[in-house]
Amino acid sequence: MSREDKLRAMEALWEDLSRDDVEINSPAWHAEALRETERLIREGKAKFSDWQTAKRRVRQKALRMK
Repeated sequence: MSREDKLRAMEALWEDLSRDDVEINSPAWHAEALRETERLIREGKAKFSDWQTAKRRVRQKALRMK
């Protein structure tokens, strides 16, 4: 599947899923992760990255996991 075909498929899936009115609950761990992030922000310990830097870091981490 070409990159363009993959993007079209993702867009079609997202469009279909976003039409559904069913409420999807976040998993319990997500609420805890948000609370932890808020705590780190309050304590001045949170570190932020711009989107390009964050994407590069995630890609590098994913490549190391292969």
